[in-house]
Formats: sequence, structure tokens, C-alpha cells
Amino acid sequence: MRRILHGLGDLARGLRLYLIFLTGRVPIHALRKSVYRLAGMKIGRRSSFHWRGAFFAPEGISIGPHTIVGNDVFLDGRRGLRIGRNVNIGGHVQIFTLEHDPGSPTFDAVGGEVIVEDYVYIASRSTILPGVVVGEGAVVAAGAMVTKSVPPYTIVGGVPARYIGDRNRDLKYTLDYHMPFQ
Repeated sequence: MRRILHGLGDLARGLRLYLIFLTGRVPIHALRKSVYRLAGMKIGRRSSFHWRGAFFAPEGISIGPHTIVGNDVFLDGRRGLRIGRNVNIGGHVQIFTLEHDPGSPTFDAVGGEVIVEDYVYIASRSTILPGVVVGEGAVVAAGAMVTKSVPPYTIVGGVPARYIGDRNRDLKYTLDYHMPFQ
């Protein structure tokens, strides 16, 4: 009986994620944000989600105001994902809070919360792995694989991501944009 109930729970979780996934294909920002909020995601005002996002554990995801989440992103809230204000996340970005340990004889899942602080720019096709903190004002270059925390106002890139420069510390912008029907 316990196995049947567990299977039904998995089925319900899978169906819920599938419905949220389908919502990401609807070309109406307000509707997508409403469904994501109903799924437990905390979303600040004036933040936008472009289309085709996918999520694990949306109830573990918190996004500050004036943040733009690009198309085709994957956000993992299983161990907690906190994204600050005025963050720009490009298309096809993946942020994971859990991964398998290939050194474990039982292939255990390991991970930790990911924190993306204010004014961060994560460029397209970047991947951020569990337990990483991306410091205020930092930039993650396109295609980077972030395996370690990124200090504030630094620019990192490559696989694995390494320091490539510094960013201006006098940031004064407010993000407030979304492409209609995206």
C-alpha cells in the first residue's frame, strides 16, 4: 500500500510540473505569473517570465522585483533558489540545486541552496550548480558553467567559470521589460 501511495504522489507531482510546463507555452505574461504563484513560487512585482520555462519544486523559488527571466530557462527550487531584484537571466539558463554524486556508491543526490543577489546578469546558456552564491552585480558570461560562488561585481566565464574581469559598482538601472507574446 505504501508503494502505491508513493507512486500516486509521484504521479501528482509529475502532473503538476507538466501543467506548469504547459503554462510556460501560453503567450500571456500575467497568466504565467499567476499560475507560477499558485504553484508556490514567490515573484516580486514588475518581474517577468518569458516563455517555455521549466521548474522543479517551484515552491522553493523566490524572485525579487524587477527581475527578467528569459525564455527556455530551467529553475530548480528543490533545495531553495533565491533570486534578487533587478536580475537579468538570459535564455536557456539552467540553475540546479541538486545533482547526483558520481563518487557515491549509491549515487546519492547532493546539493544546496543557490542565491543570486541583486543586479546580477546571467547570460544565455549558462549553468549554475548547487550551493553557488552569485554576488551582487556579478556577470556570468554566455555559456559559462558556474561551479563555485562568484564574488560581487566580478565577471566570470568559461567551463568551469573563471574570473575574467570586474563590473562597474555604480549600478542604477531598474529592469522593467518583457517582449509581448514571449
